[in-house]
Amino acid sequence: MDTKETKKQNLFLKAIPYFDKYGILILLFLMITVLHFLQPDVFLSWRNITNVFKQISWQSMLALGVFVVIVTAGIDLSVGSIMMLSLMVLAITSKAGAAWYIVITIPILMGALCGMVNGLGITILRMPHPFIMTLGTLYIFRGTGNLISGGVPISGFTEEVRLLGNGRIDLTWLGLEESQYLPVSVVLITVVFVLMWAFLNHTRTGKWIYAIGGNPNAARAAGINVNKILVIVYSLCGLLAGFGALILAGRADSGYPNAGLNAELDAIAACIIGGASFFGGRGTVLGVFVGVMIMGILRNGLNLMDVSSFWQQVLIGAIIVFAVYIDVLRKDLGTRK
Repeated sequence: MDTKETKKQNLFLKAIPYFDKYGILILLFLMITVLHFLQPDVFLSWRNITNVFKQISWQSMLALGVFVVIVTAGIDLSVGSIMMLSLMVLAITSKAGAAWYIVITIPILMGALCGMVNGLGITILRMPHPFIMTLGTLYIFRGTGNLISGGVPISGFTEEVRLLGNGRIDLTWLGLEESQYLPVSVVLITVVFVLMWAFLNHTRTGKWIYAIGGNPNAARAAGINVNKILVIVYSLCGLLAGFGALILAGRADSGYPNAGLNAELDAIAACIIGGASFFGGRGTVLGVFVGVMIMGILRNGLNLMDVSSFWQQVLIGAIIVFAVYIDVLRKDLGTRK
């Protein structure tokens, strides 16, 4: 009996590396298949697919930024607040009549500045864990956003801003119908993901980021300026949150106080579902995108079936727990890359 149980356990443990490599892609495929079966006339329609991509556009920017932080074995709880503050600064700048290129640039710079504050606080103040610093700035940045805006929505942005969030690329020249368009936001996030993939995999700084997450002491011994890289990482996370604010501004045509509320939790969840490790030094840009897609498709499919948002929270929470459990087993087995 013990031998049979041992064999089953060994078989399960041997399957973990394969699940680690292909699991999220299999899960995504199964979700799409099941939801298409349940909603055959709606789910895979061009309109619904377009809606899914538009909904995850700004969320994917937050997840990508948080991913870079998680690779260093850190965490950033303030990305939702950074996005909200960047959005409010954009709204105020736009209302003041600034030129469109200033309106577009300002939220990205604000996001990078907020991220730099996090990075400098973690390194200079020698916080015991990034959780502490970013938990504090979560409140600081959101409170600042409410102070400068008076806590009220600000609407009415320039055409250039609306183009980034709601713009359409005509595909009728491919023989498609006028309603079958490509959202500009999809093109933007695709470019950002490709650039981030190239940065993390083909630059010295990108390799140092993974090295710090794998073993910060060994990274220091190798001559890597860990504090400098961490400031860059958190600044980059903030910059991407600012870019997410820009996309959200174009989509909503409004800056509002509740923007990005609890968005940091969804961003972290997408990273973990996508295969990033809380232990650091592991994860891929493609995995993050798939993680965001899984969450977006799950919510979209359940909404189409009129499933309560409370059940959506339960399902996403269960997926996160399972993903973290696999990560723990992976670490115990020494299969981390």
